[in-house]
Amino acid sequence: MFDKILIANRGEIACRVIRTAREMGVRTVAVYSEADARARHVLMADEACLIGPAAVAESYLRAEKIIEVARKAGAQAIHPGYGFLSENAAFAEACADAGIVFIGPPPAAIRAMGLKDAAKAIMEKAGVPVVPGYHGEGQDNDFLLEQARQIGFPVLIKAVAGGGGKGMRRVDAEDDFIEALDGARREAKAAFGDERVLLEKFLLKPRHIEIQVFADSHGNAVHLFERDCSLQRRHQKVVEEAPAPDMPDDIRAAMGRAAVAAAQAIGYEGAGTVEFIADVSDGLKPDGFYFMEMNTRLQVEHPVTEMITGQDLVAWQLQVASGGSLPCAQEDLNIEGHAFEARIYAEDAERGFLPATGVLKRFRMPGESAHIRIDTGVREGDTITPYYDPMIAKLIVWDRDRPSALRRLRGALAKCEIVGCVTNLPFLAAVAAHPAFAAGEIDTGFIEHHADDLVPEPRPASNEAVIVAVLDLVLTRREAVRARAQAGNDPHSPWNLCNGWRMNGIGEDRIRVIDHEWDMDVLVRYLKDGSHEIVIGDDRFRCRGEREEDGGIGVDIDGRRLRASVHHDADGLSVTLDGRTVRLRLLDPLHQDVEEEDAGGSVLAPLPGRIIKVMVSKGEKVQKGQGLMILEAMKMEHTITAPADGMVTVLDYAVGDQVEEGVPLLEIEEG
Repeated sequence: MFDKILIANRGEIACRVIRTAREMGVRTVAVYSEADARARHVLMADEACLIGPAAVAESYLRAEKIIEVARKAGAQAIHPGYGFLSENAAFAEACADAGIVFIGPPPAAIRAMGLKDAAKAIMEKAGVPVVPGYHGEGQDNDFLLEQARQIGFPVLIKAVAGGGGKGMRRVDAEDDFIEALDGARREAKAAFGDERVLLEKFLLKPRHIEIQVFADSHGNAVHLFERDCSLQRRHQKVVEEAPAPDMPDDIRAAMGRAAVAAAQAIGYEGAGTVEFIADVSDGLKPDGFYFMEMNTRLQVEHPVTEMITGQDLVAWQLQVASGGSLPCAQEDLNIEGHAFEARIYAEDAERGFLPATGVLKRFRMPGESAHIRIDTGVREGDTITPYYDPMIAKLIVWDRDRPSALRRLRGALAKCEIVGCVTNLPFLAAVAAHPAFAAGEIDTGFIEHHADDLVPEPRPASNEAVIVAVLDLVLTRREAVRARAQAGNDPHSPWNLCNGWRMNGIGEDRIRVIDHEWDMDVLVRYLKDGSHEIVIGDDRFRCRGEREEDGGIGVDIDGRRLRASVHHDADGLSVTLDGRTVRLRLLDPLHQDVEEEDAGGSVLAPLPGRIIKVMVSKGEKVQKGQGLMILEAMKMEHTITAPADGMVTVLDYAVGDQVEEGVPLLEIEEG
C-alpha cells in the first residue's frame, strides 16, 4: 500500500479521497488554485501546494506542474478524482514516466474508451449491443445531415470526447440540425479540445442505467450492480439511485455480464462505469439496452453503490493500484437496501437551471448517520465562484427499501439550510415528493415531462414564511429592548416597551414585506396573553414565536408548530422553512425608498462568463425569443435571447469579452 498520494482534483471528490486515505493510514497531498487557497480539501490534506491561477487551464489541468509537485512531495501515486485529468491518457503515461502510479486504468484503456466512436466499434466487436447511429470519421456538415436523415429524427449529436452533457444536442427536426451541430462542436472544442461528433438515434423513452465495474491486474473483474441515473437536466445527472427501480434479475445479470465483458475487452484495471441506455417504451427487456460509453474513472454518483454494497470504492482503487487483488469475488457481492443521491447545486431552476455564484452565508446539512451521508467540498463562509462546477454538496440517503429511502430523502432535504446563493433545493424537494417519481415511473425526459410540477411559476413567499420573518423582527426588537433596559438606569421605563402600546385599544404595527416583485403590508396586533394576531391580506392568524437555543425560531400558527431559521444580512433576511429558502425585505414605508432602478430596455448578463458568439449587430431588428449572444459560463453555453420585439440600439460587448453578472450586454428599443 502507498504511504503518500497526491489528489489532482478539488472540491468534494478531493475531500472524499482524503477521508478514505486517512482511514487507511495513507498521507495526502492536495493541490489548489489561487481561488481555492482556503478550500476545504486544502485544509483537510496533510500537505498542500499552489499550482496556479483560478482558471483550470492554468491550474488543475497543468499536468506537468502536478507531477512536479508529486515528485517533490514524495507521493508514490496520484488519484485524479473525476473530471480534469481523470480520463487523460497522456497524463497517465506522464505519471508512469515519472515513476508515479496513476490510480486509474492503463492509458490504452483510457484511449480505447475516451473517444465514443472508437469505443462503440470495440463494443460491437465484443458483442455488446450499441445504440443505432453513426460513429465514423466523416465530419462534413452535409454528410452528417444525410446520416441523420437515414437514422431518422429525433437524433442526438454527441461529442466523441468527454462527457457531462457538454457537446451534446438533441435535434427534433432537419431544419435545426446545422445550428445544433455548430453549437455541439463549439462546446466540445472548448471543453475537450476536440470538435468531432457522432450521431445516435434518440430513444423517445430511455432510461440511463449504468453498471459499476472493477478489475485488477491479476485478471479478476466484477460488477457492483447498477445505478439508475435517468433523472437529468441538460444531459447532466441530478438524482441517482441504486439499485434501479423495477429491475428484473435477468436484465441485471445481462447488463452485469455485458459490462464486465466491456471492461475485459480493453484490458481494464481499477474503477469504471459502463453506461447503458435502455428503451423502456414497453418496459425493461433483456434485448432493450444499449452501450453508450464507458467512464474510465470513479463516478460522481459512486456513493449510492457504496451504500447498497457496504464497500468503499476508493479503498478498492488504492488496493488495486498498489498491485493488490480485488477485495471481493462476484459471488461475495450483494445488494442490501436502497440508496438515493441528490446533487445540490448553486443554480436557479426557475431560470432554466442557470448556474449561480455567491457566498455561503449559512450552510447547514442534516447530521450524518448510517442512513444519511454528506459529501461536500465547502463550508459555511466559502464562495461559489464562476470558475468551477457549481455543485455544493451531495446528499446520500439509504434505507431498507425504496419507499423508506425516499422518505429519508424528503426528510433530509427539508433539513438543508443554504443561504447566500440560489440553489436547486426546492426543485430536488419537488422531485422527491412527486407521485410519478415515487412510483418509479422515470426516464430521461422526466424533468421535461413534469416541468410544471417541478419548476412552477414564481410565486410570492408563503404566509408561513412571512409570519416567521415578522415574528423574527418582533423577537429581535424585544431582545434589543431588553438589552437596553438592563443596561439603563430605569429598566421599567415605558420607553422600553415594544408592543405597539396605545392608550385606547390593542397595540399594533404595520410592516411592509417585499418579496422580489411582490409587495405586501402586514398588520401585527399585540395581544394581552403575549401572542399576536397577524393579518396578511384577507387572512388572519393567531401566532406566537420564540427563539430557540441554536438561534432558530419556533412558531405556533393557529395551533400548528413549525421550526424555521432566519439569516440577516445587509440586503434583508432569508427564511428557511421546510427546506425552502426565501429572500425578504421588511421595510418602513414612511422611511424607505423601495423602488428598483429601472433597467429600461437593457438585456443583462444572467451570470458571470465569456462572450463566445454575437448573433446580432447594432441597428438590427430582432424578434422576441431570438438568439442575441452566447455566453460561456461554468463549463456550459447559455444563449441570451431577446425579451421583446425591437431594434438593437446599444451593443457593448464582443466575442472574447468577460462579463460580470448583471451588466447590460445590449439595449433593445421596443416596437
